[in-house]
Amino acid sequence: MNKKLYVGGLPYSTTQDGLQQGFSAAGNVESAIVITDKMSGRSKGFGFVEFATEEEAAKAIEMFNGQEFEGRRITVSEARPMEPRAPRRDFNDNGYGDR
Repeated sequence: MNKKLYVGGLPYSTTQDGLQQGFSAAGNVESAIVITDKMSGRSKGFGFVEFATEEEAAKAIEMFNGQEFEGRRITVSEARPMEPRAPRRDFNDNGYGDR
């Protein structure tokens, strides 16, 4: 099992400190990150929590998955590695060929 967990369904008001404090009930939280939009800086409603041990991570999934956190029901699962994505835009291709 991975020590890093995905946490989805977070309220947009959740802070990294709040996420870390909430999940510390399951064990030693090494890091807690709320993912934000690059342009607006607002939360995207999900984040990641990393624990010191795999046992603590498993305990956190058991404790928090499907439970309410700051007023919303959250999803907690093992984080998967980020998959490469195609770029959204190709600024070199203007659609007009080689003009």
